[in-house]
Amino acid sequence: MSGVEGYIYPNEVTLYWSVLIVLYPFITGLVAGAFILASLERVFSVEAVKPTYRLALLTALAFLLVAPLPLVLHLGHPFRSPEMYFTPHDTSAMAMFGYVYMWYLMAVLVFEIWLDYRREIVLLSQTSKGLLRLIYKVMTLGSSNVSARSLHIDDKVGWIVTLVGIPSAFLLHGYVGFIFGSLKANPWWSSPLMPVIFIFSAMVSGIAAVMLLYMATTKLRGLKIDMRCVDKVAMYMFYIFLIDFSLEMLDLVHRVYEADESFRSLNFLVHTKLYFSQIVVQICLGTIVPLVLLFLTQVVKLGEMARKRIYILSGSLALIGVLAMRWNVVIGGQLFSKSFLGYTTYKMALVTREGLLAAIGLTILPLLFLWALVKLLPPWPDKSLHEAATGD
Repeated sequence: MSGVEGYIYPNEVTLYWSVLIVLYPFITGLVAGAFILASLERVFSVEAVKPTYRLALLTALAFLLVAPLPLVLHLGHPFRSPEMYFTPHDTSAMAMFGYVYMWYLMAVLVFEIWLDYRREIVLLSQTSKGLLRLIYKVMTLGSSNVSARSLHIDDKVGWIVTLVGIPSAFLLHGYVGFIFGSLKANPWWSSPLMPVIFIFSAMVSGIAAVMLLYMATTKLRGLKIDMRCVDKVAMYMFYIFLIDFSLEMLDLVHRVYEADESFRSLNFLVHTKLYFSQIVVQICLGTIVPLVLLFLTQVVKLGEMARKRIYILSGSLALIGVLAMRWNVVIGGQLFSKSFLGYTTYKMALVTREGLLAAIGLTILPLLFLWALVKLLPPWPDKSLHEAATGD
């Protein structure tokens, strides 16, 4: 009876989590991965990735601002969501998101960006006009001292904030895997490796996103891409991707070796309903192909144009693969009955609160926020500001 399809016993399977819950861990993963890339330059002094440092911070902030929206839209009464902060429940893993989110947003990410940009903000408050001048004045928070000693203190404090932000980024995204891994009633999710896999796949997606954004923005500005920087970013992406893939394979081998009472049912699910999304998209196109392409760049001396194309293709496929992984975990874990005797199907609507258009909108929204942040706080050096500061 383990291969029965099309019949579910009453109340055995209900898909409570839709595509928005797929999108939530994907977006938070981009936040964590982008911040980890930024920390390579700030904490670990990897000078080669410096051109991506500020862009990575702004990318993390743009996606972090959108991160809670999939959860809020998923709620039956979204306006009740602030109650999570006013009536804290410290024994709830889901409530922990609110605490970690506010800590990471205000105490870590926004503070680090403010410290890093404080000199530019002060100068812009003096050189801008109209509404922008007022905005920059507010952003100075009354601090207009940009002396060498003051900036040195900013740098030291920023280093400490980044150091604190690394475990905070892991906690922000790792708790998502913790929630899935702690659900013992669902064998598809119940694995102690789930939080670790989520963290490493998040780093892969965040690094890939920043790499693609750096290449795209540099090209749009008509400048030459710093290949030393992109090569180094791709190298870190390759090694982290390799660890992520190894962990996923370890989890798979463990499941096959254990072969408990749920194995036949899950095996049937993988070979039918999840075959395309997991085997084809996640494993083949989203993992093996980018790993092979990135491996070639590490062992074969390729031309600059060839490397650029490989990085664009491998980065794009990696993002698709990580999104497919989130889909297979969230949706796939809800498709089989608790008695392993039947399966259901997830049908995604087009125009609903949790439909395809809402998901697409939430995917595009962080990019719009990033565009606004880049306009407000350019992540690349501004020669006019340098001249204004030096009096040249």
